[in-house]
Amino acid sequence: MEIKVGFEISYAAAQPTPMVMMLSIHPSRFADIVGTERITAGPDVPIGFYRDGFGNVCGRLVAPAGGVTLRGDALVRDCGLPDAVVPTAQQLPIDQLPDDVLQYLMPSRYCETDKLTDIAWSLFANTQPGWARVQAIVDFVHNHVSFGYEHAHHMKSAHDVYAERAGVCRDFAHLALTFCRCMNIPARYCTGYLGDIGVPRDPAPMDFSGWFQAYLSGQWYTFDARHNHPRIGRILMGTGRDAADVALTTSFGRMDLVKFLVISDEVVPA
Repeated sequence: MEIKVGFEISYAAAQPTPMVMMLSIHPSRFADIVGTERITAGPDVPIGFYRDGFGNVCGRLVAPAGGVTLRGDALVRDCGLPDAVVPTAQQLPIDQLPDDVLQYLMPSRYCETDKLTDIAWSLFANTQPGWARVQAIVDFVHNHVSFGYEHAHHMKSAHDVYAERAGVCRDFAHLALTFCRCMNIPARYCTGYLGDIGVPRDPAPMDFSGWFQAYLSGQWYTFDARHNHPRIGRILMGTGRDAADVALTTSFGRMDLVKFLVISDEVVPA
């Protein structure tokens, strides 16, 4: 299948303001892009692209006084299969993990393993290590947390989500991946496009979505505590320790969001 993705995001600014954006498709999906991905900033503002320490594609620019509109679009080939389910995937001993994976066992800005380790072991110590343990964590978070955009807050951490039992997709991901780290399973945060493909259309469709990946049997597998169901058509944009590492935009000065439009739809042949 082919999936059309894109965005239009506008900010108002009183004065020239430097920005960093992470709105490009992840390099792991470059081979799936049909033609080229186009990302522009208007009025005519140059963007310099670079790779961050996690391998994500970032762009830097200076928004002019008055503001900037960021636009992007791409056509992406996709296998059309749901997220992989591999119950035989195993949890690896820590001393067998690659060096670059160890950071995904550590606490991070929104994932306080020190506050949740005792809780995690009380909940999941009797689960089977490996895929079954990660799925038990996902099941718990899915049932423990209520979804609602009114619960969004940029300062909310995994421990806050556990205590408040409410949040948005990133909060589900933060709590689940923190529990994984507490149980010595490397886990990282993911952000990207997730359209309503193969599921009933949401009357309030999502824009960009947050989920997580767990490292089992030597590779990363996708899990989604918000939906808790294998989904079709995820288009990865960025990975990191938590949402702080994959902010869509970061401005170094006051800017006000005035428009936010995202599309992710299957292209149906005529």
